[in-house]
Amino acid sequence: MNHANSWLGREFELDVGPIAHGGHCVARVGGEHGRVIFVRHTLPGERVRARVTEDLGGAFCRADAVEVLVASTDRVPRPCPFSGPGRCGGCDFQHVDPPAQRRLKAAVVAEQLHRLGGVDVGVQVEALPGGALGWRTRVAYATAPDGRLGLRRHRSHHVEVVDHCPIGAAGVGDGPELSRNWPDTSAVEVVAGSDERAVLVTPTAAAPGRPNRSAGRRSGRHDRGRRPLARDPQQVTGPDRLPHEVLGRTFTVTASGFWQVHPAAATTFVTTALELLRPRPGERAVDLYAGAGLFSAFLAETVGPTGAVVGLEGSRPAVADAALNLAGTPWAEVRHGAVTAAAVTELGPADVVVLDPPRSGVGRAVLAAVLDLGPRAVAYVACDPAAFARDVATACELGWALADLRAFDSFPMTQHVECVGLLVPQRPDVSLPPS
Repeated sequence: MNHANSWLGREFELDVGPIAHGGHCVARVGGEHGRVIFVRHTLPGERVRARVTEDLGGAFCRADAVEVLVASTDRVPRPCPFSGPGRCGGCDFQHVDPPAQRRLKAAVVAEQLHRLGGVDVGVQVEALPGGALGWRTRVAYATAPDGRLGLRRHRSHHVEVVDHCPIGAAGVGDGPELSRNWPDTSAVEVVAGSDERAVLVTPTAAAPGRPNRSAGRRSGRHDRGRRPLARDPQQVTGPDRLPHEVLGRTFTVTASGFWQVHPAAATTFVTTALELLRPRPGERAVDLYAGAGLFSAFLAETVGPTGAVVGLEGSRPAVADAALNLAGTPWAEVRHGAVTAAAVTELGPADVVVLDPPRSGVGRAVLAAVLDLGPRAVAYVACDPAAFARDVATACELGWALADLRAFDSFPMTQHVECVGLLVPQRPDVSLPPS
């Protein structure tokens, strides 16, 4: 679309349709076959006045609902004063009652599985303990031109200055860092463990002449593709490693490394994966994208010293963390290396597999190699329903089935949702152990 025909800045009265993957709803201008507008800050069934915020041409554009003409009964006042049209882009559903948020996410998961995976399944998104606010244990703040801290606006490098983040955990969303200026700094990341916290500061001098693309996005698996991006040099205040308590075990993780940002997420995902897989003593387990050894540790407990656990992880700091966290179970190890089809094949046969991939998913080649290991069951921990649905479709083509699915609201107030699926071979000679 040339500039003269752009809809940028135009306003439309719209009848809002269904929720879509991405934190927005679908509306159309010009009837059933008209141009699609993806509208944020609204709900299905509402009538709104929307202002176009992005138009790159083509079949769709993006807009914000700037006035609600007919409101949904699921609409609530926003608890965050920095959210809303044109404001902080970290949250998608501040205007939505939390139970309704979970229903929206369930609809997205079901639609993605139907459209991309060819699977029809009932989906219920379960709440995690602690409520919709005060849960996030890692927040990366960007530095505004005047040195104050804030968070990026939606699809923008502009910084919305904040004095607190309501979804941030104590000491993270309201830490003292927010009350001071940070000259010569591009980002300040605050991360909390079970009883300690660290502050990671990225100097502006570390990135001359280019924007810091990761700065100011709330860090966590759903923001950065699951594994840490290559980072500019950081100055760490506080411990280099932070403790995290899970089911009576203490994991230590590099402060800049990956760990689930919701305090209840690690326990929930481990418990669910073990319930689905039901590992047996003496079995051999494979843990791909193993991180700091979370799943490997509990798989090692269940298969015992007569079994074996081998993990694969591409981040060297995470592998070093895993070595510490698995020190008491010598029959378990996490190896360093990219998760490729060849690397998976070299791991050898498996009875059970855990997949915890990046946002992009596993992909056909790797998934085929995983299934060729001959497991009786695969637990797939997914942070992106579209990638998960595509991988489920691949598994079905290869003779496997999605036998069970759990979904969790581990990122309240945002569009993001976590799924844990059970894949099993569709062969009569393979069966799960009794409950």
